[in-house]
Amino acid sequence: MPTAATPAEGLPRDAAMPPLVIDAAGWCSRARRCETPNFGPRPPGAAIELALVHSISLPPGVYGGDAIERLFANRLDWDAHPYYQQIRGLQVSAHFVLRRDGELLQFVACGQRAWHAGKSAWQGREGCNDFSIGIELEGLEGEGFEDAQYDALQALLRALAQRYPLRGVAGHEHVAPGRKLDPGPGFDWGRLVAGLRWHGRYFPEGLAAPR
Repeated sequence: MPTAATPAEGLPRDAAMPPLVIDAAGWCSRARRCETPNFGPRPPGAAIELALVHSISLPPGVYGGDAIERLFANRLDWDAHPYYQQIRGLQVSAHFVLRRDGELLQFVACGQRAWHAGKSAWQGREGCNDFSIGIELEGLEGEGFEDAQYDALQALLRALAQRYPLRGVAGHEHVAPGRKLDPGPGFDWGRLVAGLRWHGRYFPEGLAAPR
């Protein structure tokens, strides 16, 4: 489990809000559960070792609405916006989506394999979907993210670390360099690292100083 602070320490939260917990079935206690057919089993014996941070907005730079949910449910109207023609027929998902106001949505149980990373590699291992949790932040590459999203992401990562043997947190850009750019330069890795207070080895090289 990540150190130097235990995953429950150091998180600002409303005292009236119950702690975020991942249950034995892999569902988050404070997430709004959504349905998606886009998932499958993990390989036998695969441990959940990586939290993979993405960004998404549909159409790009437009926030709110239900387009992300519709995409993950294979119900997006491809003719509703010109951009959608570029992704027409795409079947993808993530375990979690964090909206701009910090609302947490869950589409796939953590024990299942979501379809978020594509061709990817982390620490010499290919196929990150097999051993990772996909977390989409509602946002656009190059633009900033909201305070509520950083707070919710920290809480989610701590809860995941309590349940699973996480060994790292990375961005899509780190596991698919040259192919993917998200969450992009607008995401403040230093803020996440400082808020979690986990050892630097849990983050891509250059994003955190060792403790």
